[in-house]
Amino acid sequence: MPEQAQQIVQQYVVPFAWRLLAAAAIFILGKWVAKIIANVAEGVMTRAKVKASLVAFGRTMLYYTMLLFVAIASLSKLGIETTSFVAIVGAAGLAIGLALQGALSNFAAGVMLLIFQPFDIGDLIEGGGTAGRVHEIQMFNTIIHTDDKKVVIVPNSKITGDKVVVHGKIK
Repeated sequence: MPEQAQQIVQQYVVPFAWRLLAAAAIFILGKWVAKIIANVAEGVMTRAKVKASLVAFGRTMLYYTMLLFVAIASLSKLGIETTSFVAIVGAAGLAIGLALQGALSNFAAGVMLLIFQPFDIGDLIEGGGTAGRVHEIQMFNTIIHTDDKKVVIVPNSKITGDKVVVHGKIK
């Protein structure tokens, strides 16, 4: 091997190979740690008797958020400038948040209904402009069956933003 080629390999290829190995190690170790932390969080929420739908959602959000940070750390270790990437992700998150403002409002209201449980399935309620028995509480909507056999799907933000009267449960 000519001396010039050997010098190029030592100057550029070897350091890049070490950075690549370190980035891969950061990603693999970070992914493993993210999975462990997500599983621990799931166990804590389950022992705290948090609703199963909220547990699954919380675990998934925590895992992918941590995985995003791990990926950024790996890219940074490779020598890729990540500040502009972080700014783009932040701007995209803001744009998506503004575009989905109504849906995010309903989602947040659904989380609040699941956490604080002002009423439960089977309760007779008045709220969100309707009255009837709660059939199902979903992440974005609450399904209410009225006395005249109608199914009314009420956005959760309308329920949490309105007065709710709970009359009683089905026995």
